[in-house]
Amino acid sequence: MTSDAQTEAPRTRAQPMAADVRKAMIVDAVIPLLLEHGRGVTSRQIAEAAGIAEGTIFRAFGDKESLVQAAIETYLDPEPLREALRSIDPALPLENKVRAILYLLRERFQKVMRLMPVIGPQRPPVPQERGEFARIIARVLEPETHELNWPPERVAHLLRLITFSAAFPALNEGIEFSIDDLARMVLVGIAGTSPHVTFPTTPTEASCS
Repeated sequence: MTSDAQTEAPRTRAQPMAADVRKAMIVDAVIPLLLEHGRGVTSRQIAEAAGIAEGTIFRAFGDKESLVQAAIETYLDPEPLREALRSIDPALPLENKVRAILYLLRERFQKVMRLMPVIGPQRPPVPQERGEFARIIARVLEPETHELNWPPERVAHLLRLITFSAAFPALNEGIEFSIDDLARMVLVGIAGTSPHVTFPTTPTEASCS
């Protein structure tokens, strides 16, 4: 009779995690810690959050500061915003597109504001092309070009200006504007009318679709 030990299938060793996957996992774990603790976050806290040994951090990044810089650059990477803007369907009604753009831009600026105390006076280098977001938004707004008071790329900069102001904590404490408020500001102004505006009497935080 064959024993259980003889018939048991040989165990296979778990494949080691690829270096770039491990580094991305550690970066993802450190970002919330940076927002909570700033640069004072310890390697022990990072290791516990990532479920790894402290030595793994140093093998992957060399030192804690290199990890912190990598996390900041990942957090500030503009490409996720660009992808989200590209996903807005140009065939949607103008009101819906403006709401979606305002929402995404304000979320981006609020995200950056949360990290500013961690970054300090010197911003790390982040690959970006400042005009790219405007070109993406211009493509989204292109079907309404003839209805706009400025070229679509100019409108993109206006939306950026408004959302940056709306995301700045010191300017908005106690008087926060909802996405509906911001969209009304863009489409109507303070005394105009627009066939695209269908907001309820009591504005609420608008959805983006």
